[in-house]
Amino acid sequence: MTWKRAALLRPALERLLEGTDAAARVRGDPVELPHRYSDPRDVEVAALLSSALAYGRVDLFKPRLSALLDRLGPSPAATASDSSPAELLERASGFAYRMTDARDVACLLYGAGAMLRAHGSLGASFAKHYRNSVSIKTALGAFVDELCAADFRPITGRRAPTRRLKHLLPHPGRGSACKRLNLFLRWMVRGPDGVDFGLWREVPVSELVVPLDTHVHRIGRFIGLTRRKDLSWRTAEEVTRRLRSLDPADPVRYDFALSHLGISGTCAARKDARRCAGCALKPICRFWT
Repeated sequence: MTWKRAALLRPALERLLEGTDAAARVRGDPVELPHRYSDPRDVEVAALLSSALAYGRVDLFKPRLSALLDRLGPSPAATASDSSPAELLERASGFAYRMTDARDVACLLYGAGAMLRAHGSLGASFAKHYRNSVSIKTALGAFVDELCAADFRPITGRRAPTRRLKHLLPHPGRGSACKRLNLFLRWMVRGPDGVDFGLWREVPVSELVVPLDTHVHRIGRFIGLTRRKDLSWRTAEEVTRRLRSLDPADPVRYDFALSHLGISGTCAARKDARRCAGCALKPICRFWT
């Protein structure tokens, strides 16, 4: 992206950010659930669950997530680290959302519990992988590998976790945009600002990759952040690189506002004079320029 283009995008995105009621939008976002907790370890575990299971419609998965967290008790971190596999299965019993069931959730908790026992926190584990890596992508891949490295035979009857856990924890080395894992990183690394938590201080905010969902991808194409049509890691990197030209220190700070512009249905995804009239991005949208 040329600096000329960046100069056009920056004020429009700033207006979008200023016009986004973050407190109201949080109530329609899975990030609200980890805000229940004050202990950083509980925030981490609740955030991992909430981001991993955040696929599909938020009004469908969020109530199920909330009920799951209720079943984990006042400290999801203590439940993950101290419970037996049978106890984790009992805690997760009854959870069902699309392709995800109680065994998948128990495997995720079991992997997180092993990580907590080994490192003390999920953040300490990620920081170690980041120090030993050359990029966020490599560190994220190592983090996923460690989450899936426990012996899951007490839950699955075989060494490996459930196959569906790969859907919840996609590996960046296989080309996935890893939207939900990058969302988890955004929550943990950015902030605190009422949305993101800012718990993992060893990871630079400047290195984050945008959590590329269908909304950010679609709107990103409308305003010139990418021309790529695939939801891949390469596309996420391209969008991030262009956002970094607007804010090198915090390239993903526009993500929440962009995503909720789509989630809310405010963006019509077409030229619509009535619905587009007050949109902050209208001056840079391809439908109007």
